[in-house]
This record gives sequence, C-alpha cells and structure tokens, in this order.
Amino acid sequence: MKLFVRVIEARNILAMDTNGFSDPYVKLQLGKQRSKSRVIKKTLNPTWNQEFCFKVEDLNDELLISVLDEDKYFNDDFIGQIKIPVSQVFDSIDQSLGTTWHSLHPKNKKLKNKDCGEILLTINFVQSNSLVDCQLHDDLLQNLTDSGSFSSVRSSTDSIRVTSPVRSEDSVSSKEKKLAVRLSQKFFSRGDKDTPSSPASSGIDSPDIQLAAAAATDEQSAQTFEQQLKTLESKHQEIETPNSLPGGIVLDQLYAISPSELNSVVFSQDSTILNSLAELQNNTDLQVGAWKLEAVGDNLKRVVTYTKAASKLVKATRATEEHTYIKADGKTFAVLAIVSTPDVPYGGTFKVEVLYLIKPGPELPSEKPSSQMVISWRVNFLQSTMMKGMIEGGARQGIKENFINFGNILIQSVKPVDMKDIASNKEQVLASLQTEPESDLKLAAKMFSNLTVLFAIVLGVYVLVHVWLAAPNQIQGFEFVGLDLPDSIGEIVVGGILTLLGARLLDLFSRFMQARTQKGGDHGIKAKGDGWLLTVALIEGCNLPAVDSSGFSDPYVVFTCNGKTKTSSIKFHGADPQWNEIFEFDAMDDSPSVLDVEVYDFDGPFSEAASLGHSKINFVTNNISDLADVWLPLQGKLAQTCQSKIHLRIFLDNTRGNNVVVSEYLTKMEKEVGTKLKPRSPQKNSAFQKLFGLTDQEFLINDFACHLKRKMPLQGRLFLSARIIGFHGDIFGRKTNFFFLWEDIEDIQVIPPTLSSMGSPIVVITLKPGRGEDAREGAKMQDAQGRLKFHFQTFVSFNIAYRTVMALWKAKSLSPEQKVQIVEEESEAKMLQPEDIGSFLGVEDVVNQSLVYSKVIAVPTSFFMELFIGSALEVKVMESAGCVNYCHSTWEFDDSDICQRNINYKFDKSISRFRGEVTSIQQRSHLPDQTNGWLIEEVMTLQGIPLGDYFSIHLKYQIEDLLQSIPRSNGCNVQVFFGIGWLKNTRHQKRITKNIVSSMHNRLKIIFDTVEKEFALENGAASSL
Repeated sequence: MKLFVRVIEARNILAMDTNGFSDPYVKLQLGKQRSKSRVIKKTLNPTWNQEFCFKVEDLNDELLISVLDEDKYFNDDFIGQIKIPVSQVFDSIDQSLGTTWHSLHPKNKKLKNKDCGEILLTINFVQSNSLVDCQLHDDLLQNLTDSGSFSSVRSSTDSIRVTSPVRSEDSVSSKEKKLAVRLSQKFFSRGDKDTPSSPASSGIDSPDIQLAAAAATDEQSAQTFEQQLKTLESKHQEIETPNSLPGGIVLDQLYAISPSELNSVVFSQDSTILNSLAELQNNTDLQVGAWKLEAVGDNLKRVVTYTKAASKLVKATRATEEHTYIKADGKTFAVLAIVSTPDVPYGGTFKVEVLYLIKPGPELPSEKPSSQMVISWRVNFLQSTMMKGMIEGGARQGIKENFINFGNILIQSVKPVDMKDIASNKEQVLASLQTEPESDLKLAAKMFSNLTVLFAIVLGVYVLVHVWLAAPNQIQGFEFVGLDLPDSIGEIVVGGILTLLGARLLDLFSRFMQARTQKGGDHGIKAKGDGWLLTVALIEGCNLPAVDSSGFSDPYVVFTCNGKTKTSSIKFHGADPQWNEIFEFDAMDDSPSVLDVEVYDFDGPFSEAASLGHSKINFVTNNISDLADVWLPLQGKLAQTCQSKIHLRIFLDNTRGNNVVVSEYLTKMEKEVGTKLKPRSPQKNSAFQKLFGLTDQEFLINDFACHLKRKMPLQGRLFLSARIIGFHGDIFGRKTNFFFLWEDIEDIQVIPPTLSSMGSPIVVITLKPGRGEDAREGAKMQDAQGRLKFHFQTFVSFNIAYRTVMALWKAKSLSPEQKVQIVEEESEAKMLQPEDIGSFLGVEDVVNQSLVYSKVIAVPTSFFMELFIGSALEVKVMESAGCVNYCHSTWEFDDSDICQRNINYKFDKSISRFRGEVTSIQQRSHLPDQTNGWLIEEVMTLQGIPLGDYFSIHLKYQIEDLLQSIPRSNGCNVQVFFGIGWLKNTRHQKRITKNIVSSMHNRLKIIFDTVEKEFALENGAASSL
C-alpha cells in the first residue's frame, strides 16, 4: 500500500532573501523515507507540479511536509511546515484528502499565529499488490465500478478460497496485523451490507480482478508514444520552460529536424540511442521500461536500468534512471532524468539530475525546421556529506564523457546544423523583407484623413463664402481702415475656433513634412569598411502604448550602438506598426557590447518625443544565432503595462576573422599598457567564457590575482577582456562571480595605501547610475546617486594591472569622436619605428613659443602676482579653472635672482574626461627692463591621458607693470606664450596642438576674469569700511 502525494503550488510564502523573494523547495518525510522537490528561483508563489509516492508501513506515522528557502552559502532557511497523520488520509472518504490548500505553520509553537503561507496538495492512498500496479489504481477502480464486477467479486469471496500460502500469526508483526485489519475494514466498509468483513474472504486473487487489471494494463500499453504525448500537450501549454540546471551545460547543439521528431528519435520506445550508448560504454543488462501516464497527475514516466561497466576505481554497479516529461506542449519538450547509483560509495546520499531540453531553433536557409537540444545537470544531495566536492567532481567528469559519446551517437541519426549555415541565411532573410517605400500620397492620406481636417475645410469654405456674400461693415468703435475687430461674442468664439483649427492644421502639415523626410531604413545601402558589421532588421511592433488624445501613437525606433545611431521611419496611428526596414551599421573596429533600442512617439518637429519603451540587447551574453529572429520585450511603465514588444532580426558579422581581431586588439592595447600581451590558449578562453556565461567571440586579455574589498577582503582573480571586467572568487565553497561592461564605468580612481588595504593601493571603480545591477553582490557601497563602487586591492603587479584597466576602459568607454587614435606603423620605406616604442627626440633647448593670450588687467601687479606665491587667491582661482587637489611647494632660490617651485594637481572632468594628473615646474624672475615686472616660465607634464608621454607643455607669463610706462595707471599687461616640446614622434602633432591651444585659451580667460572679480570684491569690501 502506497501513499501518493502531489505537490502542486504554494502562495504567499515568506520572503527570506534580501531581494524580497525566496528560492523555495519542498521536503517530504514519512518515517525514514525522504524526498525533495526541485527549487523554484525568486518567487513567493512557486509552482512545482511534482508527485511523490511513499510505502506505508504504519498508519500511526505522520507525513511531514516542509517548505524551505535554498541558500547557496549558508544553511537553508525554514519557511513553514505541515504535519498530516496517515490515519487521517486512510479514514477519509475514498482514502483521499483531495486537492486542498493547507496552511503552513512555523516550528515554534509560540509563533503559531504567524502567517507562513499556504500549499496546495493532493494526498491519497493507492492500493498496490502483485496484480494491480500503483500507476493503474484509479483506472482499475473505475473499470471495476462501471462494469459492476466489484460487487460480484466481493459476493463471490465466500466460495473462493485464497490459494496463496498463509503465514502463521506468530510470524506476522504487530504493525502488519494492525495494517491488515485496517485495510480489510476499509476495503469492505462500503457497498453491500451482506458482504463479509473478514480479511480471509477478501478474494484479492480472484479471476475477475486479474482480468480487469490485465485489461487496464493492455489499454494503456496500446497507446502509442505519440498518443501519450498528445494527451500531455493540452495540459502542458501553460507550464513554463524550465531553466538549465546549475551544474552546467554538457551539450548545446542545433539539429536539422523538428523538435517533435528529435524528441521521438531520442526518447521513443523504438529509439536505439540508449542501446548504442550502452554498447559503446560497455554497459550491460539494459532494460528500458515502457512510458506510462500517471494515474494521478499529468506526467509521463519510464524507468531505465542497467549495469555500469567497472572502472579502475569503482566496481560494476547497478544504475536506475527515472525519466519524466515535465513539459511536452508539442513545440518544446523537457525530460528530467533522475539517476540513482546506490551501490557506489556514498551513493545513498545523492542523486544526479539531468535535464534534456528540446526547443525550436532558428529558421534554416532551406526553410526547413530546426531544433536545439540543451542538456544540463546537477547533483541533488539528499543528505549532507563531507565528500560533496569529491562527489561533484567525479559526477562532472563522468557526465562530460557520457554526453560526448551521446552527441557522437546522435549525429549518426540526425544531421547537426553548423552556425555558418545560419549566418548565410542573412541575405535571404533581408531579401524577403518588403522594400517598397511608402508613397507621399499614402502618407498624406494617413495624416489628413480625420475629422479635424474635414471640419476645418468645411468651416473654411463656409467662412470664405460668407465673406464673398457679406457687405463690408461700417467702421465703428476702435476700428480703422485695415483693422476690422469682432463686434460680438459670437465673432470672438468663431475667430478662436478658426485660430485653433489653423494651428492644428499647421502642426499636421509640419509633422507630415518631417515624416516625409524621415523614412528610415538602409535598403540597398551596404555597410562600409572592414570589421564588425551590425545589421538590424526592424520587422514590426506589437501592443505599443497609445499616448495621443486620439487613442493612437506615432511610433518610431532609434537604435544606438558604439556611439552610432540609426532612426526608423514614423508609422502613424499604429499600435501594431509594420516597418520591414533594414539598418546597416558601418564597420566597427571594436566588437559591440550593447545595442540600445528606444521607441518614441512622434509629436511634431518642435515637441519633445515621448518614450513608449526601451530595451537593450547584450551581445556579450546572447548568442548571435538566438538574435536571428527575436521578439524583444520593451521596458518602461507604459510598455510593461501594455506588454509591448518589437520584432527584430539581428546579424553581427566579423569580416576579419576572430583570430585577426584578437591579434590586432592585443597589439593596439600593448601601446597603451606598455607591456607585451599574449593571446590566451583556447582552453583558457573557453573556461573564461563558461565562467561568466559569455559568447564564443569574447576573449581573455589578462587576469590578475587580487582582493575584492567589501566588509572583509575576498581573495580572487580579476579578469579583463575587450568588453567586460569580471571577478571570480571561491573560498570554502562560497563563490562570488560577477562582471560588468566597460561602458558601465563612470570613473576609476586610486586610493593611496592604508593599513586596512595591507599596504596596497586601492583601485576604486565607480559605475554609472543604474548600471551593473547584476554585479551588486561585489559592490563595496552605493552612493546617494545610485552609483555602485567596487574596491580592488592587493595586486601582485599593481602598475601593470592599473595600466591595463585604464587602457581598456579608455579604449571602450569613449565615443569615436573623443578617442585619440593610436598611431599606426609607418610605411617600411620610411623605416620609422612604431609609435608604441616612439623614437625619442628629446626636448629642444629653446621651444618655439607663440602668443596665445594677451590682456590688460585693471589689477595692480602686486595683486596679480598672488597667483604665483601660494596664497589663498591662487588656490581659489586654480580650482575655478578646473584644477582639483591643487598643491604646490615653496619657492626655492637656485641663483641670485631666479627661484623655482613644483606644482601638482588633477584636471576636473569638465576640462578632460580622462582626469589626468599634471606635474609642473615653475621658475620666477624679474623682467630685464622693469623692476616691478615679472617673468614666469612653466613646464607641464601630463600623466593618465592618451599620448601624454609624447610631449610636454611650455608656458611663459610676461607680466608688465603699466605704472612705469603709463603714469597714473593702476594695472598690468599680461601676455602668455605657449609651446610644445615633443618627446616622441607622432603623426597627430597638429591635432594635439590644436586641442591644447583651444583648451588653454579658455582656461586662461577663466583665470584672468576670476582675478578681476576677486579684486573688485576686495575693493568693494574695503570701500564699505
């Protein structure tokens, strides 16, 4: 006799995690028997739909059902429990409690009033013996009742003797006696009153029951595999597709076959896959059970048993696999295989779960269907054990080898699909799109075919006819010739209506003219250049929100990638617009990370566009094949309310090949980093991609051992690639794994070494507001603006690590207009060295300087010279000019009349987005002709900006006291001369010089204006006293 328990769902359970959700699962225990459900991530209303069966030995036992929250790093949190006596189920009608909501209770009785949520369960008894299987109980019972043979069986028990041997009472335990008595009472308590209640006359082995059981078994076995799946199809439509199991993916392959056909090839009763696999792996005694529909529930199950071949470490062991369909809706098939190997060491403490997921794949060039099979696994530990790590490692190795063989056998029956074949489908997909542009006549019909235009035309004609028929009015009131004012309230109202209609018509006309010119799409226009080519096909939109008073919207879409923007045409009055437009982005040197998609509502050329929704596509984590045909859900309040989405087809091609891109990128980065960067091995790149779930196009540039500083330092490794920066740490089984994009970084700073940082500088990475939410677990803090800050310290080679981080950030985060192009190698004819080495030219003794700024300032020379003596005025003026952390040394005399000092500061972001550091040396001396005139010479060197080590900046301030040359004058004439001393050769000298001169001119103007203002304020304060 067995107790059947179906765990369906729960609602309103407690939130145990900091994100406001739980990761709930259910544990069931009856006596010494234990079972566990799967874990549902991030929900307070989980749905399991799993069945469990327990053998009942004592009716006094209690069924304990507990709901817990899974925690990766600590003990699982208790949510609630319920205890159900077995006798309560046994004594109920039909030996079943039905499908009922049960309240969960806390462990502590003092908290009995605490609401822990509810769980929906189906609990009933299943009669089980040698003739009637547990799975067929309900069908058999129904057949017996309908045919009337149940009563005949019971009535015939008086004359039919039990043919099986009867054990003596001494050999029967008290539990078995009690259970037998209760069963006999329950079995004969319903029906005819004349039926005897003696258990000896139950007639369990009667021929009628044997015939009924055989008929029920034959009826189910007569159903084909396809018919059984058809039965599940309608019931599994609303079941969500399960996610891959956390142990990892061991097979991910596309096949040129439909999902239903691939499912039959692998799992049908006639499949030879398991036989071939057993033969290849030398497994014996393979027995594949028939698929059976559960009598209670909606699942299809079978049992596969075999004997695994002996290895060097483990002898031959018996293995049992229980296969269950958890989703079979006709398009997607998910089979969960639970593998038990109780004979291996610690085999009773764990079970291996393997999830086979078959889903539709992308459309093939031949227009035939394709399917994708993804196989993932995990180890489900039934008991805690110290050998957990060893068990997982052994299972990982065995499963990897097993499914390599599985994949090799499968491709002998089913043709795999090469990703290159799907990429070649691009031209066919784009050619199939409608390329005929919308005519101006159709566009005008959409714009002006409304009641507003019709009413304006009718009213306008009416007014014109009235003017033609009416006689001129006499001049009266304030009117004069040429000015006719309204003479009544009615005329004022009519004039106002005409004015509003005129404004509306003008707005419609202006919108029509802009829409006429804004017809997006790059049909027939191919992308230019060699590199990463991004093609986006905008097909259609669905359920876009309406923001106009008319109940419609006029949507258009803006795509942004690597600083480049493409805009679609405007579709008027369309909640489900059809675009069929293609956008080609010119070749990009750097692989794109994110494609931003924004949908706007057009409201005229002079009005700000309202956002209908937005989304983004991450090329780092999404496979290109998955983007060949995708419906993209839009984010935003309006979009999420309407469940808006747009249909896109995205193709990303690399014309230069991945190996060439890696080599060129590493060469380019070597110029910035200043050290040799070697490409990593394919094995290490593959491990890096799997560690962070990245695509095959991502390649590792460098990695550094360091500590992540949160509350406590966490040892790990910092991984750097062309598009991401990631961290991985694993201490005592507690894994910390996160990454974010270079584009997400707003600022990178270095904090000097402290005692808490173990004498190491700290690299502080600040993300932009709202960015990097997936990496929140590694953040040290979040400031008031919502920016996450990450602290990394204790690098083995801090200088190399810092230079690499800064070089990759600057190369990826800046727009093309802001980047300083790294100099290419000169032609071999000129025999010049590449710029990463830079031919040293040295600084000329006399740098050619030219006048860049001159101004007569109404400020005494003595007051102006406070800029160069370390006064409070100097610090204030320099900070207003964009100098951060401004500090200086005291003047020291080298010769009799010349003194020198050092200055250090950083540029503000408004001056340079690189926030480079400036080290300056100043010399001060008198002008030869004037005792009150001064000459300030300055040499500036820049660090932390592109090509900053290629040059130095030379400035000369010539300050002439006007009192000596112009009597009664109270001011000075300041002239600033500028020059650049080139330390290395570069072809960008003109560009750099132009940029510095422009910035220097603006900065000097701010300095001189601030000095005049401070002098005026000081004089004003003095005069008031």
